[in-house]
Amino acid sequence: MDSKQLKVGNVMSSDVSTLGWNDKLSIAEDLMKQGRIRHLPVLNNDGDLCGIVTQRDLFRGALLRALGFGSRAEDQIFNTIAVKEVMTDDVQTTTPDTPLVEAAKLMIERKIGCLPVVDGDRLVGILSEGDFVKLATQH
Repeated sequence: MDSKQLKVGNVMSSDVSTLGWNDKLSIAEDLMKQGRIRHLPVLNNDGDLCGIVTQRDLFRGALLRALGFGSRAEDQIFNTIAVKEVMTDDVQTTTPDTPLVEAAKLMIERKIGCLPVVDGDRLVGILSEGDFVKLATQH
């Protein structure tokens, strides 16, 4: 297939780790570490996309350590703060039918590392910088 004809659905990852908006930040941190993931879409109680938590959001915990609070304080904070308190709720999304070139331009313009892929409000995948790297190695 010509790369100009590729759609987001041809390249996106459909096996997406997610968080519930009431999950604690400690869960986000564990998922990111274990799965080597930098972006976690957040779903509300109805299963609809309502936000995203990024690795950058969790770096604030490293800042706590650097300020002398220690890892125990960081753990306590991460166990008490819900994802909805730190997530970005103005999430730029795309659809499986969006031309891949359009999605790439959007990511560059907005300086974002991923686009959750939705069908209506339902999350069906995620398009990340890593998907573009995989694509480049296939051609």
